[in-house]
Amino acid sequence: MGGHIVKDFFQFAQRRTSYKQETLAGITTFLSMAYILVVNPMILSQSGMDQGAVFTATAVSAIIGSLLIGLLANFPIGIAPSMGLNSFFTFSVCIGMGIPWQTTLTGVFIAGILFILLSLFKIREMIINIIPEDLKYAISGGIGFFVAFVGLKNAGLIVGNSDTVVSIGDLSKPTTILAIIGFVITVMMMVRRIGGAIFYGMVITTIIGIIWNVIDKPTHIIGAIPSMSPTFGVVFHHLDQVFTPDVLAVIFTFLFVAFFDTAVALIAIASQAGLIKDNKIPNIGRALLADSTSIVVGSILGTSTTASMVESSAGIGAGGRTGFTSIIISGCFVIALFFSPLLSIITPEVTAPALIIVGALMAAEIKHINWNKIEITFPAFVTIIMMPLTSSVATGIALGFILYPITMIALGKWKAVHPLIYILSIAFLAYFVFII
Repeated sequence: MGGHIVKDFFQFAQRRTSYKQETLAGITTFLSMAYILVVNPMILSQSGMDQGAVFTATAVSAIIGSLLIGLLANFPIGIAPSMGLNSFFTFSVCIGMGIPWQTTLTGVFIAGILFILLSLFKIREMIINIIPEDLKYAISGGIGFFVAFVGLKNAGLIVGNSDTVVSIGDLSKPTTILAIIGFVITVMMMVRRIGGAIFYGMVITTIIGIIWNVIDKPTHIIGAIPSMSPTFGVVFHHLDQVFTPDVLAVIFTFLFVAFFDTAVALIAIASQAGLIKDNKIPNIGRALLADSTSIVVGSILGTSTTASMVESSAGIGAGGRTGFTSIIISGCFVIALFFSPLLSIITPEVTAPALIIVGALMAAEIKHINWNKIEITFPAFVTIIMMPLTSSVATGIALGFILYPITMIALGKWKAVHPLIYILSIAFLAYFVFII
């Protein structure tokens, strides 16, 4: 494509942008979400997956997903494995329920296929409009608290206690001190609105850890791209294992949680970029299709559910307005593929600050909840609090959706609840009665 063709394709003139502005925005978004290359393999490896293979799958899924949403929908958004859903994958499903990662990954694949069908028939758009806005924010906030709790545990700041369930950890441990320092440094940079603060914070924390001999020095930095063979195509060999009550419930949860995870992110980012016109998001159908397709591709490659990253807001703040920003994001991930040896020096204490901070950013969504309405307060609160306390995103969502129609009926507003909400509530109730 010539220069003018590219500008016309991405509507540079209409959206008042330029190559320089879009390029800087793409780099800013990449730096803001680059931590996923370290954190995602670290989290998924705890389920038994090969860390190197997940690194490559994470990068390639981000490359493909970001390209798709940039070219199909002209959105300045980066797509990569979701932080909340990778935690759900490992800690709730694989460790909590004892389901092998191969079967769980196949569940992600099935959920992705269903996502594509829901997107093609525009069912996702319809459901987005009928789910109470307050519960959408509660789901996002609850996942944030859950992710932050995992980060606090990995940092050693929170430990198990037989008397109080949990308590503060040993703050004199070198690894815990390192995590605290990393958290403070990253927060200071974010307060100063430094682009890529989370990524830079991890780099600085790692360097400090190496200087203190808490982290082993890397033998080399640039190396061969790790093979995806341990995870690539595994989903095709475990399709016969997904038709059990537990796994079907997991598929439903992946479908449900990812649905709102993406919906909330797209709405928030589109609003920030000024793309919403007449209360509608242009090309939302294409954006949802790109997102759905990336989930299927990611699961085949070997990573948990992908989603539109809220960190894209950093690039939009830097001026990103078109899909060309996403093209730049994709290109940055291509370059990052060659730095996999650095994974060997990344420890849970280094990634913990990122988990805590991302959790805090997600938890901030609860500010939009209408807390002065008691019929909203209880379902929202239960949704939020039960996610970290049960270490299950699914449980929090299920309880919230069961309680919401009850409070509305008690208030005499049962007609205000969409019939589909009642169906979902009954489905969740059946989940508790017959599956758990």
